[in-house]
Amino acid sequence: MSKLRPSFVLFIFSILILSGCAGSKKSRAKKVDVIIQSARSYTGTPYKYGGTTRSGIDCSGLILRSFESASIQVPRTSNAQSKMGRKVSLNDLEEGDLIFFAMGKRKRKITHVGMVTDVRGKTDIRFIHASTKLGVMETNLKSDYYWKRIVQARRPF
Repeated sequence: MSKLRPSFVLFIFSILILSGCAGSKKSRAKKVDVIIQSARSYTGTPYKYGGTTRSGIDCSGLILRSFESASIQVPRTSNAQSKMGRKVSLNDLEEGDLIFFAMGKRKRKITHVGMVTDVRGKTDIRFIHASTKLGVMETNLKSDYYWKRIVQARRPF
């Protein structure tokens, strides 16, 4: 019986550790769903530099408001948001990851942010963002215009 105890304790400990990992993935998935639904609720909202409301919003304001819906505080600007979480490879993108772009003349200066909303395959990755001309919309990340302007991707939590 004494030989069973250490292995039984190890077994129970292993189950607790593994269930904790599964729980955190489920918890992340639930938060990501809430964040994406919040972002999508802004679809069609016009672009407004510095805006954070449904009457007008910019790209970092969209991320700010969407994350607030899951009680997660994020910085206000896309440049500050680009320091959250950890970098991820463009080959490993998941829903909820943030994509940072250099849209101006300086090729590495982050000036735009969007969030991955759907990964349908290697060639069809959707992201939501606030376009200066079209407002809040979902776009294929692999389009030439956006793909070549990516600076980095990050997993915020």
